[in-house]
Amino acid sequence: MSEAIGTAMRNAVAYLRDHRDEARYTDSPATARVESGLKMQVEGPDGAAVTTDMPTGIGGGNSAPSPGWLMRAAQASCEATLIALRAAFEGVELANLEVTVDSESDDYGILGIDDSVPAGPLSARVQVKVAAASDTSEEQLRSIVHWAHEHCPVSDAIVRAVRTSLSVEVV
Repeated sequence: MSEAIGTAMRNAVAYLRDHRDEARYTDSPATARVESGLKMQVEGPDGAAVTTDMPTGIGGGNSAPSPGWLMRAAQASCEATLIALRAAFEGVELANLEVTVDSESDDYGILGIDDSVPAGPLSARVQVKVAAASDTSEEQLRSIVHWAHEHCPVSDAIVRAVRTSLSVEVV
């Protein structure tokens, strides 16, 4: 499996080097609609869907993950995906891979109690446990993990200030 992934990545890199104009694109949208209360149904292309809800302490039903947890889940899965992708690219078969992302937040921000407190996480931590199936040096595994972290689009969007516009249509 990892050999096929490595081959696919090498092919994609070669293709995009020859077709630079095809590397930049608009990502597919995610559209959230209120299902009830604070429970949201988010839909995307090809039937992709996810439901979010908030904890009961602020009026939610606690029936689904919160958007903040989904952000951490997206970062953890993206980091893990990029680690597996890079390992395959380098011909390293992984025996174990686990990525955990947690963060520290202050509800004074999200609830608007103190506008000097950020609404989002104050800090985040990515923890990686990785082992190779074959004789691979610790240095190479660490290099793979660091490469993946530096190239993970979700982590990049969290760390780097991404210019965001807001459009409001009152109907």
